[in-house]
Amino acid sequence: MAISPNKFVSCGYELYVGDENERVLMEATTPDRPLEYIQGMGMMLPEFEKHLFGLSAGDKFDFTLSVDEAYGPRTEEAVQELPREIFLDQNGDLDSSVQEGATLPLYTPDGQTVRGSVLEIKADVVVMDFNHPLAGEELHFIGEVLDEHDATPEEIEQFFGGHEGCGCGCGHDHDHEHKHGEDGCGGCCGCH
Repeated sequence: MAISPNKFVSCGYELYVGDENERVLMEATTPDRPLEYIQGMGMMLPEFEKHLFGLSAGDKFDFTLSVDEAYGPRTEEAVQELPREIFLDQNGDLDSSVQEGATLPLYTPDGQTVRGSVLEIKADVVVMDFNHPLAGEELHFIGEVLDEHDATPEEIEQFFGGHEGCGCGCGHDHDHEHKHGEDGCGGCCGCH
C-alpha cells in the first residue's frame, strides 16, 4: 500500500522556515499528536501532498516548498485598517481578545470566516494582517510516514462531518491551535 487519493495519512514531521543557511524550527509534531489528514481532500497544501504521494508507512521524507508552492509572498493588500467599532463588546469597550499579536476570526460580508493578526490598535481603527502567518517563507519538512490506509467512514466523518470533500482546505489540524499558526488555522503547512 502507498499514499494515494482517499488514503488516511498519519505522519510525524518537523517544519523549518527560512533559507538553508538560517533555518528555524517553526513547529513539530509529537508521538501522541501526529499530523493526520486524508490525501486528495484539499486538507493540505497541494505540493505537500505531492511529496508524500506514493510513500508508505515507515518511509522518511525531506523536502522544501518554495514560497510560491507554500503560501505565496506577503502582500501589503492583506494589511487593512478596520473600524474600531467592529471590535467593541456589548458594553461598547474594545473586546478583551483584541490585543496586538492576537489572531482573531472575522467574518466577511458573505459569511466566510477569515483569520487575521492584530498589528496595531489605534484610536479609530485596528490594523489587521490577513497574510497567512507563513506567507513569504520557504517551508522545509523533515519527517516520516507513520501510517497510511484506506480512510474509514469514521475518519471521513471526523474531518468532514459527513460531507466528504467539503474540508476547510486550511491544511491545519484544528486540534492543534498553533499548528498552523492561528491555525484555528494555527499550524503547519496548511491554510491556503
